[in-house]
Amino acid sequence: MGAYLARHPGISHVHITGSAATDDAIVFGGSRTPGLGKPISSELGGVSPIIVLPGRWSARDLRYQAEHVATMRLHNGGYNCIAGQVLVLSSVWPQKTAFLDAVAAALAASPARPAWYPGIDERMRAAGAAYPAARSIPGGRLLVAASASSEAMLTTEYFAPVLGVVELAASGQSFLDLAVETVNRDFLGTLGANILGAPSTIRQLGPGFEQAVARLRYGTIAINAWTGVGFLSAAAPWGAFPGHTLGDVQSGIGVVHNALLLDEVERTVVRGPFRPFPRSVVHGEWALLPKPPWFVSARSGTLTARLLTEFAARPSVRRLSGILAAAFRA
Repeated sequence: MGAYLARHPGISHVHITGSAATDDAIVFGGSRTPGLGKPISSELGGVSPIIVLPGRWSARDLRYQAEHVATMRLHNGGYNCIAGQVLVLSSVWPQKTAFLDAVAAALAASPARPAWYPGIDERMRAAGAAYPAARSIPGGRLLVAASASSEAMLTTEYFAPVLGVVELAASGQSFLDLAVETVNRDFLGTLGANILGAPSTIRQLGPGFEQAVARLRYGTIAINAWTGVGFLSAAAPWGAFPGHTLGDVQSGIGVVHNALLLDEVERTVVRGPFRPFPRSVVHGEWALLPKPPWFVSARSGTLTARLLTEFAARPSVRRLSGILAAAFRA
């Protein structure tokens, strides 16, 4: 049916979301030359990095950001085109081990979901075979200690609850610069990249931080947020970093959403608070967001989502208090 519709003479433009293999099948149909005969745009996922800036984090910071990472990996059971797949850490960060332990605990504590996506068993077996020393996490999850030259982890979008860890021997600005160079060069795709860092660390880096963000070749970059927030914003353009071709489509061609109809968009940058309210305000971040309801650890996430849906269907000022009350119980 998809092949019929894509090639139907009444269809002038095709847009798909899926994998590069799906895009190639539509465009090339098994031949070496494009045979679709009409424009095609696409959003195709990839291997999304989570760059963690070394700094001094409290125990609560470690726990909160570990839950943040678990959310990036496990939202929708791990079957997300924008799921964070590889943590990029400094090997000389004194809190590296404590953070990885917190991440493992957050992955284990996240509610189990049925492995419903087709082919998931094969994907998990492939990850286990490629990394026999992977840390098995309750709920059918894997935490993989990879390396900067680990081809399978960096070039395979597992679309499964597999979280890789790459360590780079640097700190400060040198670490960030090396991390940007590594993910730009070695990671499959350019859909989204995440950066986690304490506000004090980002201030210390100063212009070097902004310049590093500008060098990241990703369509959406989230700073102390998940790139999924960029996806949820209808105004923000959403798609791969520009420059891919039909022959090397990577994370796709073109953008969607973009409600403001901006032309020749290069990227979207999303910024969020490092700490949830009220700790955000205590530490000088004027953010009133509690633990986001989309966190896999949010106790009231289901209730908040239901109330938001009801509000969207029948907007009313009277409903806002219930939404806020549910959100602040997260």
